[in-house]
This record gives sequence, C-alpha cells and structure tokens, in this order.
Amino acid sequence: MQLQPFKSLNLFAKNGFLACLVLAAFSLTTVQVNAEALESKDYPAAVKEVVEQRCMVCHGCYDAPCQLKMDAWMGLERGANKDKVYNGSRLLPAKLTRLYEDAHSIEEWRDKGFFPVLNESDPKKGLMYQMLNLKEEYPLQTSGKLPDTFDFNLDRNQSCPKPDEFASYREDRPYQGMPYGFPGLDTDRLAVLTNWIEDGARGVEPPPRPDAELRSVDDWETFFNASDNKSRLMSRYIYEHLFIGDLYFDDLDSESAWYKLVRSRTAPGQPIDLIATRRPYGNPGSEPFFYRLQPRQTSRLAKRHMPYALSAKRMARWKTLFLEPEYEVAELPGYKGDKAANPFITFQQLPVEARYRFMLEEAHFTIMAYIKGPVCRGQVALNVIDDHFWVAFVRPNGVDPEQKADFLAAEAKEMRLPQAKGSLVVTALQWRGYAKSQQSFLKSQAKAIANVVDQNSLKLDMNLIWDGGPERNDNASLTVFRHFDSATVVKGLVGQQPQTMWVIDYSLLERIHYLLVAGFDVYGAVGHQLESRLYMDFLRMEGEQAFLLFLPEDQREAVRNQWYRGAKEDVKKYIVSPKLQKFERPSAIEFETDDPKSELMAMFKARIPTADNTRYAVTQESLASLMQVQSKAFSYMPEVAFLRVLSPNGSASVYSLIHNRAHSNNAQLFAEEDRRLPEEDTLTVAQGFAGAYPNMFFQITEGQLPKFTKAILALESTEGYTALVDQFGVRRTAPWFWKLSDDFTAEYRRSQPIEAGLFDLNRYQNR
Repeated sequence: MQLQPFKSLNLFAKNGFLACLVLAAFSLTTVQVNAEALESKDYPAAVKEVVEQRCMVCHGCYDAPCQLKMDAWMGLERGANKDKVYNGSRLLPAKLTRLYEDAHSIEEWRDKGFFPVLNESDPKKGLMYQMLNLKEEYPLQTSGKLPDTFDFNLDRNQSCPKPDEFASYREDRPYQGMPYGFPGLDTDRLAVLTNWIEDGARGVEPPPRPDAELRSVDDWETFFNASDNKSRLMSRYIYEHLFIGDLYFDDLDSESAWYKLVRSRTAPGQPIDLIATRRPYGNPGSEPFFYRLQPRQTSRLAKRHMPYALSAKRMARWKTLFLEPEYEVAELPGYKGDKAANPFITFQQLPVEARYRFMLEEAHFTIMAYIKGPVCRGQVALNVIDDHFWVAFVRPNGVDPEQKADFLAAEAKEMRLPQAKGSLVVTALQWRGYAKSQQSFLKSQAKAIANVVDQNSLKLDMNLIWDGGPERNDNASLTVFRHFDSATVVKGLVGQQPQTMWVIDYSLLERIHYLLVAGFDVYGAVGHQLESRLYMDFLRMEGEQAFLLFLPEDQREAVRNQWYRGAKEDVKKYIVSPKLQKFERPSAIEFETDDPKSELMAMFKARIPTADNTRYAVTQESLASLMQVQSKAFSYMPEVAFLRVLSPNGSASVYSLIHNRAHSNNAQLFAEEDRRLPEEDTLTVAQGFAGAYPNMFFQITEGQLPKFTKAILALESTEGYTALVDQFGVRRTAPWFWKLSDDFTAEYRRSQPIEAGLFDLNRYQNR
C-alpha cells in the first residue's frame, strides 16, 4: 500500500502527538474472545524469509502503512485498513485493532473495516500480487535520489486502495509498486512469493513444541497460579511489568521458545481463552482467571523485541524476593477505580525492596519498555528527554524512607499519574496541579531522607549508588539515545560524556513504568497524550535533580541553568527549588577540578564496574575522533546510520553513527526547532548495532576511513551531505541495497542472537 503526498497537516500531526506514550482518555474495556478461534498458522519457511526481509521491514508495527501488519501470517490474512492508528487530530480514543487480541476471525476484522489484500478466487487480482507485479512493470531508477513524487514522510496521507480502487492507483502511481521506494525483488524471491500467492497463500501449522519446552511452560504456569494470596499478588505485579516482554527459557536451546505472559479465563492445560484489556491493570472481568504463557505468533522486530529470560534461577530469585519474607497479604486489591493504576496502593502489601530489585536487576528491560514497546513514532513524547543521557540507580535500601511501603502509600496521592478521564484540552492549570503535587512529594521525600541521613550519619556520596552488587549486574548503568521520534537504550555508560544524567530510585522507576508502559495506549486520544507528556516533565526533572544533589551546593543551580537555558522560571524552580533547599544536604564528595559535573560523571563510571561496556567500544582512531568534538557539521547527519567497513582480508566491521541533537532545553512541548543548538551537536560512534530505525547505510573500505570522517567533519550544508551519500552512502535506488540490508540483519543475528530483530526501514532517507 502506498501513501499520497499530504496536502496539509494540522498542528497535532505536525508535532507527532499521534505516537505519545500515553494513557487513553476513556475507561477500560474488556474484549471477550475464544482462544480456540485464534489462528496459529505461520508463513511457510521459504516464504517467511522473503516476507521478513522485504515486507516486514516496513509492514511490522502500528505505523505499518494502511495497518497492513505482515509480522504474522494472520496479519496478511486480515488485510488493510484506511484508518490510521497514529492520528494526531484524534479527540476520542480509536477502536482497538490489536492483532490476535481485538478480533479473531476474518469476519470480525471485516466488521472493523479491514479489507483483503489477497484474492481467494483469483489470486492474481489480489492487491499484494498486483503491487508486486507493478514494481516489475515499472522498476525504479538504479542510481541517484528518487524524485519528490515519492513521499517518505511518516505523516503522509494514505491512499490504501481497496481491490476495486487499484486500477486508479496503478494509473496515478505506476512507479509506486512494492517494495515502495526500494528495488524490487530478485527473480528467485519474487517467484517464491508469487507462486505461494497463486497457490492460495496458505499458512502452515507451526511445528510441535519440544517436550522440554512444554514442561517449562507447565512449571511456570504452576508458579504463576499458586492459590495463596502472597503468590497471587506477586503474580499480578510480575504480569503488570512483563506483559510487554518476549519471554524465553534460557535453560533450553530452542529458537521457537518465545512467549507472552497473558491472562486467561481457562486454567493451565486448557486452550488459552485470552482476556484482552486496554491496559494490563484493566479489570479482567472474570474470576477466577489464570496467568498463562502464550506462544508468540509474530516475527522478531528490533523496534519491539524485548527479550526477558525465564529460568530456574529466576524463579528461585522471585521466591526469595516475594515469598520467603515474613509478611501477610490479608486481602487482595481489586481492579476498580483509579487505585488499580496506582502501584503504590495496589502493591502496598508487597515488600518495597522486592519490587525495586525486581525492576532494578533487569533495569535495561524496565527502561527499554518505556523507550521501545510498540511505539513506532513519538516526537512529542520523546522531546521530553535529551538526545543522549546516562542513567544510574539508587542502591536498594540506601535511603530508607524511599524504600518503605507505608511512606509511598501515604504519598500516593501526590504521586498520582494522569488517569483515563483527562480532558481533551491540556491547560496550564493542569500543569500547575501536577507541579504542585510533585513538589509536595519531593518535599516530603527530602524531609524524610534528611531525617534518616541525620539519624544514621549517612553521607551523600557514591556509596548511595547501586554498583551492580557482588554479581556485577550489568543493568547498573544505562545510556539512552533519542533519535527524534524513536529512541534506544543500551547497557553501560556509552559514548562521550552527555550533557545530562539521571539518578533513579524506586518510586521514580515505578512511576515511569506505570505512566509510559502499563498505562500506555497507542490508540488513545490526543488530550490525554499531551497530559502524560507534561507529567513526564516532572519525572525527568526528578531524575536530574537526584544527580545534581551529588554536586557541590554552590554548583547545582549553575548546572541546572545550563540544562534549562531559555526555560521559564516557573519550570526551573521545580528542580533545585528554593523550597526544597532547606532539606538538601551538602555533597560529601570531594571535587578536585573546576568542572565538577564532568568529574562527577567520571565518578559514576568508575563506581560501576560494568559501566564501560566494551561491546560498543570503538578503537578505530578515525571514528573515535568524531566523539571528541561538538560541531554543527553533525547537524546534517541522519539520526542513525549503519556503517560497514570492509577489510582487505574480506572481513567487515559494523558501526552505528548516532546523531545527538543539542537543545537549549527540553521543557517545552512545541517549537523544538526553535530550541535547537546545532553548534553543540555531537556524534556517538558505537561498535555494532544501536538503533532499530536506520536512516542511512554507508559502506566503505578501511583505507577510506580517514577520508570518510574528514568529510563528515567538513559538512556545511544539505548539499554537502548529499555529496557525502553520493560518495560513501547506499541510496534506496542502489541495486545492491537489499544485499547490504540482508548482511546487516545476518550480522545482528549472529552477534546478538537473543536480542536481534528485523530493522525497520520506514525512516530510510532519500536525500
């Protein structure tokens, strides 16, 4: 399906509200489905390879053109829909159209507005077949930029022709066959796909799961469904944090062992009868219900794939955290009202340290769920964070009040999250209301911590920071890269020193999860999306403030002002606020330089053994030199580029080039370009792959490296960047484009077999 060039965009669409990490504006709904109606069929193996590498790379997420999600055979069977999931002008929540959740038969999908792209009676008249044939009839040019008639803007209007509209599409857009804006399929792959379509495009039954895998499923479902109250509350907590994950058994050697943790009306041993709610804390509407492991039915896409290991060691750890401590769960919390969305009330009876360690020990997954998830676009959601920042965590029980359930429950009202009943218009009054609540909580938190510090002679130094413990847990530090409307999180403190850093404690980590993961709804209305974005301002500032408190008292405000250049005073006062200073304590760290912020960041890196992640380390001198400067030249580079360097011996090295945009501040919702400081931009070079949405491929020889890096540093215009791509880049029109794309995918799978997924090419540039 292809998209017409847009004629106009309203204010919402221009600013990307369509993809904010959100809570919806309506009440929760429960979808009643019969799991026995679920289609479990898959593509035949040879067909699946072609569909993955040529189709899913664009048709795999909620922003798949025309909602044609081909990451599962059922998505192809379901077909396409003219409605956009990402719609920035939406004043009311959209109808849910989640594959495998919101309908389970072709008839149900047709009732929801989906039309076929296959033709059962005459396969050659099906849309998919005709789109492939159109590319064969009208192939692309084989060099240079594509003309402007090709619109690659993510917000372009969709044409989404129905079968009876294809003739008009063909006449108007003869060069816009599939794959759109890329070379066509080679003869062999095209034959595999078209022959399969001509034969009826039938799915095949998946192979039977090995006995060892089934035993693991049985063991885990037994664990999740123990009948005592402690176990039931623990399982609810685990489910509300892992519902988005791709679970696998790392005790087994099985590529197929990927599962989703779901709720079912049926007990283990029976077919799953899925309970599909808008959010994981939605009322299941059934008692009893059961936690089940459902085989994942979609292909692994890098932008959504979030692996999480289940093992005997993991189960034993959870028993130690949640079941062995002496406490009583007198009564299980319900699912009604706003309390279900507030983890500090719902899970008050669970030990806080258990909750914190559960998230902390897999902090990469915890933060990745907020950074990735099914969000395929989110400029306004993500402009709340810097393009490059580091993250560290408070040591469990390092500051006692923050680890006490009664304190958190008492402050739950002040830590309230935007609920699904917000107005369609976000006002300054709402911002002030959240600001007032946030400041009230911070004052209570600071006062309680100050009391404990005084009573126990605790020092505000690096001993309060979690270093990963004796086991050297590599989740102790993280790096976040924002790529305008997408983002990446990696383990370790990667790249050059960033401008900002967050220090996260339990309550902040939990609120981030429930605001932007558990409370996320890609189908939500714009009003509440904006409200959630505004609330995230305060969570970001809270993490930044925790970092600032380790600096000398007389340096904190200066650093804050550097981060918030041009921001209004009523924004800045909520970080290092005079109202909080009477509860602050002097840093116990002795600084030796006149740049304490950089010195402090170096201390974090020294404190955490796994912070220096060698996986991404760059030893190549020319490339490493790109990270030693700030330069306007980098402003012309794409958000993420993959670089392949060919050695004389036939081997190749892969690097990711990540453009970090500098801003005067990120405390404003609109006019991001007005806050740009391109002369302060940086470029992070990482060995291997970082980012799911490559904007450009470069391929050079080792001998060209000095010339390549010199050309980047010399960029002065968009024309200069075009010349750079002409010399070293791989355009959409390059006949070898797919070969290089396949090589990158193969290398990712080889080097990171658990983490790897298909890269998304929707953002590949034409400039």
